[in-house]
Amino acid sequence: MDLNLPNIRHLRVFLKVVEYKSINKASQVVYLSQPAVTQAIVKLEKSLNARLFTRRSDGMYVTESGTIYANRIERALELLQQGLKESLKIGNENSNQASHIVKLITTTQLKALVAVAEAQNFTIAGRNLGISQSSLHRAARDLESLLGVVLFEKTSIGISASKAALILSKATKMAFTEIAQGKEEVFSVHRRDVGKLIIGSMPLARTSVLPKALIDFFNVYPDYSISINDGPYNDLLYHLRSGDIDLLIGALRLPSPSEDIIQEELFVSNIEVVARIGHPLFNLENNDISNLNKYPWIVPRKGTPTRAIFEKMFEDNNIPLPNRIIESGSKNLICNFLNDSDHLTMISENQIQYELSTGLLKILNIRLSQFSRPIGLTMRKNWQPTKTQLTLIDFIREKAKYHENN
Repeated sequence: MDLNLPNIRHLRVFLKVVEYKSINKASQVVYLSQPAVTQAIVKLEKSLNARLFTRRSDGMYVTESGTIYANRIERALELLQQGLKESLKIGNENSNQASHIVKLITTTQLKALVAVAEAQNFTIAGRNLGISQSSLHRAARDLESLLGVVLFEKTSIGISASKAALILSKATKMAFTEIAQGKEEVFSVHRRDVGKLIIGSMPLARTSVLPKALIDFFNVYPDYSISINDGPYNDLLYHLRSGDIDLLIGALRLPSPSEDIIQEELFVSNIEVVARIGHPLFNLENNDISNLNKYPWIVPRKGTPTRAIFEKMFEDNNIPLPNRIIESGSKNLICNFLNDSDHLTMISENQIQYELSTGLLKILNIRLSQFSRPIGLTMRKNWQPTKTQLTLIDFIREKAKYHENN
């Protein structure tokens, strides 16, 4: 979470000046003095290092940077207001109050909400934000009072965030992302292409498409920050939907696991049965699938596309599943098992190009129908990437197309 976020109230002031083209009219609407409105605009311009308005005798006219920033702030406040509506509804409060509460809520309160919801502990959350536990506790309780909804409850192991808190925290993180992207886009207008993108990456993407795309991207945007998170699909999807990850690349799920995401297929990856060089199965003249359940296997856990393909292979041929199965999604662990034993695995050929080229592993010539899985991008439906972020996505698409054709 970006700790250098602007004051939410200053952002509302900014939008009113855009709307009315006047500091005087804006000050009357937001119930602030003209000097206070002017100071809010100056602070925003200083933080962005850009002019948001052109001052004329007949009013305040928004600049190109101001227009870009206003679009992001409007999206941020809409996300926040929708989150407030849902939280109020769950807390049995009038959801129509959301439009009023969004005018009163503070950035400090929202930071406190996100920090405590994630840490489930006031002490750790305060440390993460760099503020005292008492200050954090006060901000969180002030937010509860403002909403009239219970957000945090004490438990035997710490603090538990209510469903209302989790929903509002998710909306807040997405709103914060929009604000950060607005700053990035303003910087980009002035040729200061800096920012951050968090990518959730699964095995095949990490070993083929993504590294090559990132090399090309950093040649164009050397100062941009990319963070790559790996882990099980369900964890990555949860963090994507919660606003912690911007983009997910890897095996797609069919049908789509959620209505709030979109999936884009990049290429299809063929799945092969693989063993070490010298495995007994390579000595058979006529190998077939009936031999496969006689050996131990190491395969991904249940719920993954490859595991489903593995089980379907035996099911389609009316052959019992092997009795000895180790579950693991770690390529390194899988390769080590295969190199030192008679274990078999099912894996994409693209993930083990090095092992195949060096003769450590070999694909079994098994007579079975070709299995494959779609590899692609997964994004939130409401995510609007910046032009810089779109450049990386285009590089990924380009590398995926090359990958598929070679």
